[in-house]
Amino acid sequence: MKGSEILAHVDHTLLRPTATWKEIKALGEEARRYRTASVCIPAGYVARFHDAFGGSVPICTVVGFPLGYDTTETKISAARQAIADGAVEIDAVVNLTDVKNGDFTKVTAEIATLKDAVEERILKIIVETCYLTEKEKIALCQCVTEGDADFIKTSTGFGPAGATHEDIALFRRHIGSGVRIKAAGGIRTIADMKRYLDEGCDRLGCSAAVSLLHGRTAEDF
Repeated sequence: MKGSEILAHVDHTLLRPTATWKEIKALGEEARRYRTASVCIPAGYVARFHDAFGGSVPICTVVGFPLGYDTTETKISAARQAIADGAVEIDAVVNLTDVKNGDFTKVTAEIATLKDAVEERILKIIVETCYLTEKEKIALCQCVTEGDADFIKTSTGFGPAGATHEDIALFRRHIGSGVRIKAAGGIRTIADMKRYLDEGCDRLGCSAAVSLLHGRTAEDF
């Protein structure tokens, strides 16, 4: 797998709360140069980014981030505003309080409602695996599948741990055929990026990807 092929699966990400416009703009320039799958940026920058880059860089942003316990109505409003501002992908954090209460019917309903709101745009559901039991992870695979989300995503990157290869294997066994996987959080080496892709991930949330593969796009890994 060439470096350019790895980058084509990367959501080039900057969600640090102190990120400046200069940094966000540089992120966009890197994403455009290296043809990453998207940029993932704070919602407050989406409109400005779209004005600066137009459709040359697909924009992803986050909803209910990073804790997930906003109301469904708040998440829907945020998603619709992000889309109006130019986002084409929404990464929404699952309501972990509902998960811990065992109310998976409510979780599924929220996911389905969000998918209705984003329509043909890509919806990724962040389940924040570091807080979950194996039973909860399996149940959430079913919720994401039944709610018709496009992706299940491991982590926000703001929790105490991120993606693991064991969780990717678990997801693959339990998600529906139409659901793809995004690994995010703690991915810091080229070998790890390639391994996650080899294991069946379609996207990677990796802020270090461009710096790691800078000048190495034609190399095989």
